[in-house]
Amino acid sequence: MKKSIILLATLLLAGCCGTQDVKFPQGQYPYDNPYAFGQDLSFVLSAERRGGVWYDTDGTEMSPWQIFRSHGYNWGRLMICNEPSRLGQTLDYVLEGAQKLKENNIHFALDFMMADGWSNPMTQPTPSSMKEMTHQERTQAFYDYVHHVIATLREAGVQPELVQVGNEISNGAFWPTGRIYYGEEKRDQSRWKEFTDYIKAGIKAIRDVDPAIQVMLHLDFGGDLEMSEIFFTKMKEYKVAYDCIGFSFYPWSHGTLMDLRDNLYYVIEKFRKPVYVIETGFYSVPSQYFERKGKRAPFPETPEGQKQWFQAVNEIVMAAPYNLGRGVFWWEPMQRGRGCFDDMTRVAKPIIEAFEQYAYPLERTDGNPRIWDFEEGERP
Repeated sequence: MKKSIILLATLLLAGCCGTQDVKFPQGQYPYDNPYAFGQDLSFVLSAERRGGVWYDTDGTEMSPWQIFRSHGYNWGRLMICNEPSRLGQTLDYVLEGAQKLKENNIHFALDFMMADGWSNPMTQPTPSSMKEMTHQERTQAFYDYVHHVIATLREAGVQPELVQVGNEISNGAFWPTGRIYYGEEKRDQSRWKEFTDYIKAGIKAIRDVDPAIQVMLHLDFGGDLEMSEIFFTKMKEYKVAYDCIGFSFYPWSHGTLMDLRDNLYYVIEKFRKPVYVIETGFYSVPSQYFERKGKRAPFPETPEGQKQWFQAVNEIVMAAPYNLGRGVFWWEPMQRGRGCFDDMTRVAKPIIEAFEQYAYPLERTDGNPRIWDFEEGERP
């Protein structure tokens, strides 16, 4: 770890002294900035199907999709599980959710769980349909599955703009053949070759459908310099061609806000990839992580403290070097205790307004066009 800290200091100095080739971001017009104020909206459809209504901060009844968009949230993430899906996150479900995103003018990020249900650092189970396959057969099957999903979404006119190949894949995927270890005792048991074979197959499938789709590698350790160094150095060694990095960053698991700041700076300086905090969260009620456990939280576990946490994470991402901090996503807005709605009344909480100072106005309000090429007295 000492080596990583020394390297970070070196990179900080290099960043101060170096120069960059700055290019105008093509396609970025006023009121259409691609920076992501995002939500994981994977469970909105299932919540709506269970019935009930939701309300904006002023008491107006609206769909959650409309409430998020009207407050400046411009990206939505949907997860997909291999079928049979124990979570219900099937391709048909994602197709319906993607259509909702399109109807509400929300950008679409897709998250392949690479499992029939949950996948995260503690569990990355091989899909049931692939368990009895050889490594080569499994690699091909994963390519075929990803290709089918992306092609189907594209044909339906709702293809994603950003795709995660795996969810929190720091410890690998398709266990046990794709298992990764970081501890000294087991590090040499890591299956980097098999793991990266799976990831590269998924990436190739996406590129074969549409090379314009951005490919993300999503890890859980948003505040850990050493693990970032190990993982992304291995990605370079095994020639994994990804476009951007996504970190999860929760205050009860991944360090302090200063840890997040240092990790983002380090990763961007060394690997020069756009970075998102693709998952974060904070409770608006006393949680099992802080208040109920007698531990001190970075902000009060209140509705206002929840909003302050999201704003603080966002400020760090926005301040990342070279404009490579590209956005933040909340997980999970429909969840009790740490969602975006009051658990009893379903009225939107203060967090819904976290980014209004950056997102408003959502359109030009003076009645004029963006480009004024008209003579005096003429109006379009």
